Amino acid sequence: MSQDTLLLVEKCSHCFSWYDIESGERQHTIRLPDFPHEFVTDHAERFAYIGHYGIETSGHTGPGGHSILQIDLRSRELVRSIDLYPFNRIHGLQIDQQDRLYALSEEKSALLVLDQPERDAAPKRAVPSGGIKSHLFALTRDGQTAFCMNLLSHTVTKVRPWDPLFPPVACHPGEKPEGYCLSHDEKTLFVSNRWSNTLCAIDTDTMAVHTSAPSRDDVTRIYRAHDGRLFTSNYGDRSMSVVDPITLHEMACVRLDARAIALSFHPQKPVAFISLDDDRVAVLDTDLLQIVRFIATQREPDVSKVVML
Repeated sequence: MSQDTLLLVEKCSHCFSWYDIESGERQHTIRLPDFPHEFVTDHAERFAYIGHYGIETSGHTGPGGHSILQIDLRSRELVRSIDLYPFNRIHGLQIDQQDRLYALSEEKSALLVLDQPERDAAPKRAVPSGGIKSHLFALTRDGQTAFCMNLLSHTVTKVRPWDPLFPPVACHPGEKPEGYCLSHDEKTLFVSNRWSNTLCAIDTDTMAVHTSAPSRDDVTRIYRAHDGRLFTSNYGDRSMSVVDPITLHEMACVRLDARAIALSFHPQKPVAFISLDDDRVAVLDTDLLQIVRFIATQREPDVSKVVML
C-alpha cells in the first residue's frame, strides 16, 4: 500500500532520506558525497536526481562537486553518479514535461541538458547562463526557456537551452536575486532579491520588471501555492510571508523559531513542509497558516518533496 513520503536532502549530514509523513519516522537514509543540495524527480517518481554542489553554501569558497547523483526511489539505492566535469558546483536542477534533466553549474555559469538522464553518461548540450555565479533557475514546462538567478552579477537572464544561437537576455531586478517561481501561465517570473529586501514580478516575454514591493529581511526563496498565493522564506526575519501575486504585498506572516531553508507543498492537501536550520521540518497548515507539528531530522534539512511510495 502506497503512503505519503517526504523525500529530503539533509545537506550537512550528507545524505538523502525518506520520512513517513504521518509518524515523522525516518525510514531510510542513503549516504552521499559531502554537501548535496537541490534535487528533482522524474514524473513517474522512479528516480531522484541530486546535484552534488560539494560546498556548504554559496558563500563558501572551493571547487565543489561536479556530478549528479541518481537515486532509485523504490529500491532506495544510489544507482550511479553522472560525472559532469569540468562543470562544477552543480546546484539548480529542473526537469521538463518530457523528463529531460537540466542542471546549472554555478562555477562555470552554464546550463547543462541531459536528454535521457536515466542513462546519459554526460550532458548532451550546454548554453552559457549570461550571468555570473548562476545559482538557481526557473524552467518552462516544455523546457524551451530558462531563467537563471545570477548572484554575483545581480541579474536574471533568459536563455533557451535548445537554441544555441539565442543570446541571453538580462534584467536587473535587485541585489542578489535568488528565489524564483513562475506563474501558472508562465507569463510572469517572481523573484526575491536578498540584499535589496524586495520582491519583483518580471514579464517573461520582455524581461521587464513590472511590479516591485518591499519584503522582510533577507528574503531567500519564493514559492507558488496551488491557489496562486506566494510564500516567501525570510531568512533574516525567521518567518514565512504569504504574498499577494498581483501586488506582491504581504497578506500574512508566519513566525518561526528558526530560519527557513526550503519549502515544499503537498500535491493534494493544504499542507506545506518547511525545512528549518535547527534540524526540524515544520508542518504548516496552509489554510489556517499555523504550524501543526514538527518532524525531527538530521543536520540541515534542505529541499524536500512529497511522493506516494
